[in-house]
Amino acid sequence: MLSLSGEHHSRTARRPPRSLKQEYHEFLLQRIEEYKNTLTREELLEIGDEAVRELEESAAGQYLLTEVLLLEHVDRIIARRLRLPAFPRWRQKHRALRAAQRAPTHWGLEPDGALVSSVRRLEPGDVGVVIGAAALPAALFIAAHDAEVFLIDQDLAAIEGAESRAVTEQLAGRFQALVVTFGGWFPDVSPSVVVIDPAALAPARARDRNGLLAELQARTRPGGVHVILPSPTASEVIPLAPEALQTQYGDWEIVRRRRTKAGAGFTATKPERQRDTALNVSE
Repeated sequence: MLSLSGEHHSRTARRPPRSLKQEYHEFLLQRIEEYKNTLTREELLEIGDEAVRELEESAAGQYLLTEVLLLEHVDRIIARRLRLPAFPRWRQKHRALRAAQRAPTHWGLEPDGALVSSVRRLEPGDVGVVIGAAALPAALFIAAHDAEVFLIDQDLAAIEGAESRAVTEQLAGRFQALVVTFGGWFPDVSPSVVVIDPAALAPARARDRNGLLAELQARTRPGGVHVILPSPTASEVIPLAPEALQTQYGDWEIVRRRRTKAGAGFTATKPERQRDTALNVSE
């Protein structure tokens, strides 16, 4: 991640960004699996029989028909039926889609908000963590910038819905949605940006909520940013205001909007040289 001064932060080894070819093959597999899930067993067997006939005709006894060959040809038949695009055509559409997804307005986000400015400093392969499935647009916006995103929530149905949306947006390869009980196990990640929806933390006990925030802070890279989202509109019940979280950020640099109001949210930047000794992240 680039700091505000434009300098690169030191980082541990990370997974390199995927190539377009890898993304294309992932797209094909996702569409093929989605189609298979709509078929009955009998319909799948019919496609299998068709694959056997085609392979036998083309092989003319020159090679042994294996299960691997059969499964690959079944996928080719399904791709044919779905008229899935060839790589050059997919690449053209994919680039246009990704350009649109990198615009904050595509997700209903404020173009001049703190989230947008933080995400645009990310580099391919950086990690983002988003707390709360209601903040899915923020998670997908981060993924569209070639960062690896972990969306965390306690609700299984909300997580399943988020996974489905990520597949539809062709961002599933950079997106993981996890059901996590706050205050318990947490994925072993070192995020450069963390987005927190205070409403998602409201059902948790204060001890678990504070424990989650402490772990997120310890795992965040020096110079990393936490974006605490605004509260719901005035017509909705506000179970946990962003201001209630601000006291947990100690020596972090806090920035609020100039024309601030209650529930407007804030950003917190981790000190560049802070050392985390309270949490052993390898545990």
